[in-house]
Amino acid sequence: MINILIADDDFIIREGLKMLLSSQPDFHIIDTAENGRQAVTKCRENTVDVAVLDIRMPEMNGIEAAQFLLTENLARPLLLTTFDEEDFIIQALKLGVGGYILKNSPPERIFNAIRTVSTGGNVFQEDVLQYIRGRVGGGKKQIFALLSQREQEIVELIAKGLSNQEIADQLYLSNGTVRNHISAILEKTGLEHRTQIAVKYLGD
Repeated sequence: MINILIADDDFIIREGLKMLLSSQPDFHIIDTAENGRQAVTKCRENTVDVAVLDIRMPEMNGIEAAQFLLTENLARPLLLTTFDEEDFIIQALKLGVGGYILKNSPPERIFNAIRTVSTGGNVFQEDVLQYIRGRVGGGKKQIFALLSQREQEIVELIAKGLSNQEIADQLYLSNGTVRNHISAILEKTGLEHRTQIAVKYLGD
């Protein structure tokens, strides 16, 4: 069972998501919140696997809430976004949020995103990611600009020729966590495999 918290300042969207997600037998809605501050508080008070967060909320937005959730290891954030939230999306990517998805996504895509994020995987909507990549640019420095600090550390170690296990040992992470980070790096950069990461990093 995946324990879910929903945070959105729009009552209709919040309740609509609650009804939609409640239709899945493996989803359990722990609670809902009207803003990021409430979301953080309720995640501290309950066991939450995935916090589905709207980006634009009063008092504390979804990015700020996600930072608390990640820092305190309270829940895995999944951000709901729209195309016009470019700056917020870039912040989310650099923070290391496990995923974001467009609000108007088909239900099945939202269901699958929650399941993926709950297991430590990453979900980044490809059409939004392509848009952001295009705005940031595709040069050597720019292609890694969307990565979190931890992901940039892993890129440097990949470029030095370290294996996943060696990276895990050096950064005090599990092998699975390193694999998840590499998957996120590939998605954010549009590269296909870890060798390309090293080549792009070391290239001119």
